[in-house]
Amino acid sequence: MEAAVVLLRWAQFGAGFVLAGGALFALYALPAVGRSSAQALGWPRRLLAGSAAMLLLASLAGLVLQTAVVAGSLAAALDPTTLASVLTEMAMGLSSVTRAAAAAIALAILLLMPCRRAPLAIVAHLGAIAVASMAWMGHGAASDGAGGLPHLAADIIHLLAAAVWIGALAFFLGLAGTAWRDGAAASDLHAALAGFSGLGTGLVAALVVTGLVNSWFLVGPAGAAALFTTLYGQLLLLKIALFTGMILLAAVNRFRLTPALRQALGDPASNDAEVKALRQSLILELGAGLAVLALVAWLGRLAPITAQ
Repeated sequence: MEAAVVLLRWAQFGAGFVLAGGALFALYALPAVGRSSAQALGWPRRLLAGSAAMLLLASLAGLVLQTAVVAGSLAAALDPTTLASVLTEMAMGLSSVTRAAAAAIALAILLLMPCRRAPLAIVAHLGAIAVASMAWMGHGAASDGAGGLPHLAADIIHLLAAAVWIGALAFFLGLAGTAWRDGAAASDLHAALAGFSGLGTGLVAALVVTGLVNSWFLVGPAGAAALFTTLYGQLLLLKIALFTGMILLAAVNRFRLTPALRQALGDPASNDAEVKALRQSLILELGAGLAVLALVAWLGRLAPITAQ
């Protein structure tokens, strides 16, 4: 049952990040109208709606399974009294319902309204609420005393910054798919990549700073040696290694592949080769990001080093 809980947590992270970050990307990186708008492309609506549906289902299923872990059995978790207790007395219950409600409203908007600026803005805000609520899935809301609020705030900022990055990667891959053998779409892809470069640097800075704050509360200066001897520490080191790999891939995309795509625009043969190289790099970067989210889902179920 514990493995299923971790898997559902991973699904919530992935779906929530794509929903929030993807809807935001559609607002700042895609034009409001025209052939490369979210409405005209079509796939952004499908991707966002699928993410909202996954987040809704995973949030509800995760609530039931986590309640089963607390109550001791799945049968006990389905008891209305037990569920009511979890929803009213545990932060995990309220945060799960918040995510499910945000996902349900976002899904209804995406299915019933055109994929234009105003609906996308609402979906982006709903996605941000869902992502912020994930701070109560792990250790971010567990600190007591004067450090409680800074830890929670750092965790929320960390989650939102990661969502913007992961959502952008998912949309970059979608744009790369349409840019294959399409010079105009390749130009749109290059413009989006170039426009994201400054934001990407800010996201990395936010993730590093908030990651250090979280590490202070979860590892602490005295726990550095335990990074190599505990499962929590080893998973955290693996997460840092994957995050470093994402930064290196992002740097390659920004300083080598994106300029190469710009130079290839107008030459179909070179254009296809550069789009293919970018697509492969983006797949690796997104894959590393999803692996990081899997580790985060697991780490949230383990006692941090400061509690061991």
